Amino acid sequence: MMFEQLGLIGCGLMGGSFALAMKKAGLVRRVVGYSKSPTTTERARQLGVIDAEAPSALLAVSGADLVLLAVPVAATEPTLKAIRQLVTPEMLIMDVGSTKADVVQAARRALREHIGCFVPAHPITGREVSGVEHAEAELYSGRQVILTPTHQTRPATLQRAEALWSELGCRVAQMDPQAHDAAFAAVSHLPHLLAFAMIGSITAQPQADEYLSLAGPGFRDFTRIAASDPKMWRDILRANRAEVLVQMEHFRAALQRAEDALQADSDQALETLISQASGTRTRWRMGAQRKGSGT
Repeated sequence: MMFEQLGLIGCGLMGGSFALAMKKAGLVRRVVGYSKSPTTTERARQLGVIDAEAPSALLAVSGADLVLLAVPVAATEPTLKAIRQLVTPEMLIMDVGSTKADVVQAARRALREHIGCFVPAHPITGREVSGVEHAEAELYSGRQVILTPTHQTRPATLQRAEALWSELGCRVAQMDPQAHDAAFAAVSHLPHLLAFAMIGSITAQPQADEYLSLAGPGFRDFTRIAASDPKMWRDILRANRAEVLVQMEHFRAALQRAEDALQADSDQALETLISQASGTRTRWRMGAQRKGSGT
């Protein structure tokens, strides 16, 4: 499989890493990039992430047979509208957003008759740092990628998307967009919100600096994702608001059970709660290791 030109819209961590991965795998001849910030696009060219800078999203797509949107989910619809006039039936267009139902709806409105070219994608990877200077060719290797095709997605286009991600060393799965958003509200979006809230709950206290100076590896691991990009996560949480609120209710009930056990000063209740959680985490870790997705 070889693509003549990748039109990369968004030259940050995710988009830049995709371009580097495509180059390393020998899957693309040329990468033309566009970012909202011209300095980002220039930096991407200087680092060899892209081969040429485009002054607009539309011109990044000109001549491309592969287009990747690596932009905030809220920017999906205006970006697709900006490139629509140069979309061709032979093109493969994908995104890398963390929510999918809103992205599919945006694509239907923006691409209209060209919706068959679009394959929504969510690579389960990332880092707590952002920016093209942190892009790396191995970011996607060994990771899972969820594709959420629409009924209008052309079968041949979907097959090309599956083959592309597989060539990059990814494990590819398919989900319904709504099912995807429900699942990732539980395992990604709410955990990020909890990490933000945990840091917030400490910093609101007068002794915050003292407490944080005493924090160890457990706190570091638990709160690592609190350093994530604020604007990106604002958009993700708003886009998947309904499903995150559902998961907040489940978490509130679990927190209440923990509080009840503490209020009752019950050894058995606390041990049972911890044992159940520990067992679930261990089983998940073992399964993840077998699949090669780490801990």
